[in-house]
Amino acid sequence: MREYETTFIVQPEISDEGGQTILSKLDDVLASGSATRLMCEDHGKRKLAYEVQKFNKGHYYTLQFLDEGKVVADLERVLRLEESVLRFLTILAEEDVVDVEARKTVAAEAEAEQAKRAEERAAREAEEASARRATEEAAREASLKAAEEAKSATAKADGDGAVAVDPDSGETAVAKEVESSDASGGDAAKTDPASDPGEEPEAADAGEEKS
Repeated sequence: MREYETTFIVQPEISDEGGQTILSKLDDVLASGSATRLMCEDHGKRKLAYEVQKFNKGHYYTLQFLDEGKVVADLERVLRLEESVLRFLTILAEEDVVDVEARKTVAAEAEAEQAKRAEERAAREAEEASARRATEEAAREASLKAAEEAKSATAKADGDGAVAVDPDSGETAVAKEVESSDASGGDAAKTDPASDPGEEPEAADAGEEKS
């Protein structure tokens, strides 16, 4: 029995569910061709060596299976018809696999380990996303609080510096107060006898005799 590896690249924006749909189609082809599926290794998104269909990145998968070689053409036909598949390549990994059951056991263990790592990665990414959301929310609340404080400070400053204006004369209350004070001072000066230079002091009584 020969071991083959088919590596294919999927467009980067395709979801995990979309990738699993393609893998399910390939598994069906293997089953219908009596081939033995070993495992599918998910390499994740990687940068392409060169641009392909205007994409610089792609999601890499490697499907490993045992077969005499008849099913390879059917697999590649499915991949060729998938619009989301950018590239694919099938190679002969092992010319003669003697112990098929042992190879299947090794592949099952590797796939289980891969699934475990994927779960850990998903949990870690979810935790990091939650932390980012919390940080962004805290920053947003701090920004809103700072804006409210600035608004309150501006309103207080405007209130302290407000000047009333007489709608009839157009004068401010401060100007009118000063004018009124000046006017009152001038009237007081006019009515104060001591401050009138035209009034002479009362003369002493000339008829008073000396003792």
